[in-house]
Amino acid sequence: MNEKPLVYKGRAAGSNQASRFDPHTREVLDDGWGSLDDEAPPLRTEVMLDAAKSVINYIRSPDLPFDRTLNPYRGCEHGCIYCYARPTHAYLGMSPGLDFESRLLMKADAVALLKKELAHPNYKCAPIALGMNTDGYQPIERQYQLTRQIIQVLSEANHPFSLVTKSSLVERDIDLIAPMAAKGLASIYLSITTLDRQIARRLEPRAAAPERRFETLRKLSAAGIPTGVMVAPVIPALTDCDMEQILAQACQAGARKAGYVFLRLPHELNGLFEDWLQQYFPLKASHVMSLIKQSRGGKAYQSDFGRRMRGEGIFADLLANRFKRSCQKLGMSGERLGFRTDLFKVPEDWQQKPARAQLTLF
Repeated sequence: MNEKPLVYKGRAAGSNQASRFDPHTREVLDDGWGSLDDEAPPLRTEVMLDAAKSVINYIRSPDLPFDRTLNPYRGCEHGCIYCYARPTHAYLGMSPGLDFESRLLMKADAVALLKKELAHPNYKCAPIALGMNTDGYQPIERQYQLTRQIIQVLSEANHPFSLVTKSSLVERDIDLIAPMAAKGLASIYLSITTLDRQIARRLEPRAAAPERRFETLRKLSAAGIPTGVMVAPVIPALTDCDMEQILAQACQAGARKAGYVFLRLPHELNGLFEDWLQQYFPLKASHVMSLIKQSRGGKAYQSDFGRRMRGEGIFADLLANRFKRSCQKLGMSGERLGFRTDLFKVPEDWQQKPARAQLTLF
């Protein structure tokens, strides 16, 4: 019997691949009655509460330009098959496959927790990177509006932030972001992977179309918000051919900063991505994986700081040179936008009141 992956409409993963913590694995097999010939049943998005104790995540990665992040959601409905955050769902006892894009968690107490953390006497202001693990503007944000509420809190405290998204929903919050940007407190990056609509539909099934993201860049830039573009991830032999054109169109749309990330395939993501390649691009699959391994020291992934984002070897060096020359030609900088931290001030009603002293018995 041959294994045949199911295709779930609007989903990138084809299965709930077992995580590295699961003691058992499962395979989908045809029972001989054509049971896999039918279309897969609809897979609805389920949203659960995340009982978080804090929302600011402090990191010590030397190859990142920030030291703290904030993610309102766990899991991401955009369903990008290449998302490096997929393996984090395994820590929740769920699969990095379909579970990651359909079983989501929201931090309902995010606003109250953020106010508490910002008001702590020992807190030192530094830019917060929003949605670095999962997109803060994924589709469920339309209903829950956690990202908007968080930006409102940051606005009240004059706290700087940056944000990377694949969604045009960020346009909804221009009324909050533009005044912050005028004070040097905000910048927005749009992540654009490919210009090919058909590839994009399979790579990022619930993210905005590529041309819609360029339109978002134009609207943000017109509102006076500093914008940039992330060509991320760059997939060799599949999307790398679009790098120069993505940078050029982003520059025309008003982006003045740019960055890129070479495809990362940690843990279970390697198997998920290879299955996806075999399903949609079988003739290119071996070539794509060969270039990835050539750029990762013979492996599917390297986690070393400094190498994990760029790779190494001939192809990775060529990619780096192409990016550098394109940015120089367009006058785009690879450096992050600067922020002001001297305006930070916690509103008085956030201040934690000291505990009342214990009264004496007599």
